[in-house]
Order: sequence, then structure tokens, then C-alpha cells
Amino acid sequence: MIRRDLGMPAIRRISALIQESISYAFSNTEEALAYALQFGRGLDAQLGERFVSMYVNERTLDYGEDGRKAVQLFLDQGHEAGIISHRVKVDFV
Repeated sequence: MIRRDLGMPAIRRISALIQESISYAFSNTEEALAYALQFGRGLDAQLGERFVSMYVNERTLDYGEDGRKAVQLFLDQGHEAGIISHRVKVDFV
């Protein structure tokens, strides 16, 4: 998520950098895993790989239409449950 008040040029740039970072990790899985394991608090490589694959996968590069709907539904339900104080409209960049 990126704050709207940063403006569209910054939002587009940040979004591109995030996508570039995920693409790099996806293309360099061993390096991404080695980096992530530094913060794994004793996680072994097998469990670390499973954890990294939750965040570095095709879905993180493009949610797809169903993924975008799921994010909006998640936020809508958070609002309806009183967890989020105001309704949030997601803009995917």
C-alpha cells in the first residue's frame, strides 16, 4: 500500500521499484532466500524457502482480477467488522 497523498508520480515510482524488487527476488531465489534467512531467527533453509515463496511468487507480481477483488473484499469486511474506521477504496497501480 502506498499513501495517496504522495502523489501519482511517487506512487508510480514506488510501485515500479517494489515490482522490480520482487522480480529480482523471483529471478534470484537463492540470493533472496539467503537474505531473508538473516532475519529468520533460526529458521532453517527449508522453512525459510517456504516462507519466502509466500511473498516471492507470480501472484506478488500481478494479483490478477480475482486477487484485486479479494483485497477489496478483505478491506470491506474489515470496515464492516469495525476494525477499519472508514471504508477504503483500493487503486491498483
